[in-house]
Amino acid sequence: MRQAWGGAKQLSRLDFVTSWHAMTLRLLENRYGKWAFVTTNSITQGDQTARLFEPIYDAGWRIKFAHRTFQWDSEAPGKAAVHCVIIGFTRDRATKRRLWDYATVRSAPAEVSGVKTINAYLVDGPEVLVGKRTTPLAPDLPKVVKGSMATDDGNFVITPTEYDAVMADPVMAPYVRPYVGSKELLSNRRRWCLWLRDMNPGDPARSPELKRRLEAVAASRQASKAPTTQDWARFPHLFRQLGLVSDVPFVGIPEVSSENRHYLPVSHFEPEVIISNKVYGAVDPHGIIFAVASSSMFWTWMKTVGGRLESRPSFSSTITWNNFPMPALSDEQRAALASAGTKILDARAQHSDRPLDEHYAALGMTPELVRAHDQLDTIMDKIIGAPRRCRTALERQELLSDSYVRLTR
Repeated sequence: MRQAWGGAKQLSRLDFVTSWHAMTLRLLENRYGKWAFVTTNSITQGDQTARLFEPIYDAGWRIKFAHRTFQWDSEAPGKAAVHCVIIGFTRDRATKRRLWDYATVRSAPAEVSGVKTINAYLVDGPEVLVGKRTTPLAPDLPKVVKGSMATDDGNFVITPTEYDAVMADPVMAPYVRPYVGSKELLSNRRRWCLWLRDMNPGDPARSPELKRRLEAVAASRQASKAPTTQDWARFPHLFRQLGLVSDVPFVGIPEVSSENRHYLPVSHFEPEVIISNKVYGAVDPHGIIFAVASSSMFWTWMKTVGGRLESRPSFSSTITWNNFPMPALSDEQRAALASAGTKILDARAQHSDRPLDEHYAALGMTPELVRAHDQLDTIMDKIIGAPRRCRTALERQELLSDSYVRLTR
């Protein structure tokens, strides 16, 4: 890759397949030609997209045709299905653009009519490249913060089978807090952690089990190949990275969610909950964060510009949240979003025993919950610029591209 891209290019966020793009740019630098590749769909997701397409655009190339994500099955033994895209390039600005979409990754391709421009996210819209932002583009959105990362080799974690024994230890019991990652958020699984930020330094000597766990944390960190992790062996009672810890109720957003869901499941937590680095959180006193993150418009944005873990959309504060192109809200719009979010919570409360992954099962959502989301989508779609509630993801993608251009001029 270094030879293909040259010495100045940052390669850590680029897939190996992009080396072919780099070599083609050099080959055709002073030649006429057209070119296309079948690649993994990751080149159109996350911050990699801007890193790859910026030099392509700078060289005068534009997308002539594209096939959006489809599944390619290898004929080799032990085959693995790969999610792919096909993208062809030209320097001819007058050429007709053609775009094919797939209802599912296994469906036959269907050509999208009326396409004028195809951008790097394979959307008929402005040729935008979404890079990382440190603060939200939308004036009404606060920052969201990742949870805490333990780097503890599991020694801070308390499982359901260990819970009773730990709570019977009078030294450890006061330090036990609910501990929630993406899996716990979605499935209501229960686990806990030792949260020892305010630990009495003498407590390990009074609890053999606490001492054993802290010694194991120190040993695992010392054995790490990373010098920064090794240094944290000196602080075995602390999480390696401290994220959001709130003293008031807050909203939790899973880092990864199934692509088969129609919405991103968002949760609420009480102050005693510690979220892991697989969950993002923020204090949401007025319900705006919950409503925005629960909308189809945000879910479409996340699936369009965000990264993926395998095929599952991945939430990012710097790419998806901070770049969400929502214009400034009026007081009326804020109140409408908050009210719509409350109706979603009311619909869920009719089956309060269900975890979020059941509430949002693609084939099993209740009519009440679907209608509550429809009401929210009507409000959010109009905020982004639609005359009515959008019917397709493509409609939303085009509106989002236009809104992003307006807000970043």
